[in-house]
Amino acid sequence: MSLSHAEKLTSSTASKPTPFSAASITHHQNDEGSPDPRLGFSRAYSISLSPHLIYARSNLVPALVSSKVYRQLEFLAVGSWWIYQPQEIRPQGVSEKGVNQGPPGQNTSLGRIPASREDVFADKSIDLRSTRSLMKALKLAADADAYLTAVNEHGNQSFPSFLASEYKIGPKLQAPLQALTLSSAPPSKTTVSHAIPQLHKHLTSIGIFGPGFGAVAPKWGGLAEIAQVACRAGAVGGGVYVLNKGLKSIDGPIQTPASPTIVEETGHLMSTVKLQGGDEVKARWIIGTPSTLRHCSDKDSEQHTVFAEVTHVTAIVSSSLTSLFPPTSEGSPPPGSIVVVLPPGATGLPKSLDLADVPLVYLIIHSSDTGECPEGQNSEDIERVQHCGIIRLQELSPSLALDDNVLKDVRAVWERITLDDGDARGAFMQFEDRVGFGCEDDEDVS
Repeated sequence: MSLSHAEKLTSSTASKPTPFSAASITHHQNDEGSPDPRLGFSRAYSISLSPHLIYARSNLVPALVSSKVYRQLEFLAVGSWWIYQPQEIRPQGVSEKGVNQGPPGQNTSLGRIPASREDVFADKSIDLRSTRSLMKALKLAADADAYLTAVNEHGNQSFPSFLASEYKIGPKLQAPLQALTLSSAPPSKTTVSHAIPQLHKHLTSIGIFGPGFGAVAPKWGGLAEIAQVACRAGAVGGGVYVLNKGLKSIDGPIQTPASPTIVEETGHLMSTVKLQGGDEVKARWIIGTPSTLRHCSDKDSEQHTVFAEVTHVTAIVSSSLTSLFPPTSEGSPPPGSIVVVLPPGATGLPKSLDLADVPLVYLIIHSSDTGECPEGQNSEDIERVQHCGIIRLQELSPSLALDDNVLKDVRAVWERITLDDGDARGAFMQFEDRVGFGCEDDEDVS
């Protein structure tokens, strides 16, 4: 989104049903009491509402390659992972590199999290005994068979409890490991079934695209850029997509005298979809998330639906924050994004509160190289139900890393729709070369 699009979003959330609520924009006031003059013009920004990381082991990567759409995308490496804490409680497992002086009267540290086994050995802040325990846990997470065994045997156990009982890893070292899971749940509710597979993906992704990093982020607007390229590919392949035309109502599928031709030609009953603006289309299948299919929701089931609410902030700052973007290792590319984690103890919560029940706060800081803001600035930020040809997908996960279940869910829908088409069933995300796009080397993935 440009800045003007962001302003429209804040006004539309109050009048239109969207996945977002209570959206607002706040301008920083400088000493003179006026908005910061260094904010650029509206279209100089490309703000993403889904700034997900994409691990090298994500199932989206081979899909981008087989569909050929990777040729129209650019990615930048995700660099260092940092953790912010008051200095007196800086945990073991956090490198002293990057320690900064905090506000007057309070020392704070922003330390680099050892994100691989090599980093653990190089971190002098971890004593020998703790290093051994940590290495055993990371070895388990990296082993394809061992981590599955751990998930099967301890899947419902909380991750901190598992680390303490199986590897004698105390709270100080648990904090960096918890950070690497990217869990949106509090530590006490982060289960082994979530944490260990996430660590496995993190560790096994490092080095695939280059030394020292295991994840990338799309330029020019995060997952929105991938969605736009996918729509463009669909249009070239004969599909049609329409912008800014939400569903107004869905009728059918019912065979009536008014629509016998459509039933006769297709051999299937069709639904009538009315779009905002008055247009109507006929469809055999209607696919979407609960927020887009609200007109065909089951009110009785909605009463028992529990949604996770996530607070999302996108901040544009006038500092390049270059000290947070060092190369992760020799020969590694310049990072375009880094991750900063704020554990509960660093967020100013009352000491009487049980911090194990408070989720971590994650910041993905993007440099201007991502194309999301002008140079010198930074942006900080499927159980399936079918009824009458309507298939509901789950909403996009709030996790910072793209959830593999997204593409698994899409594939399940594809297989359901192509059930009677033997030729199409084996061609998921297999696109033919399109005119004008077949000359690049398939092995050269940006």
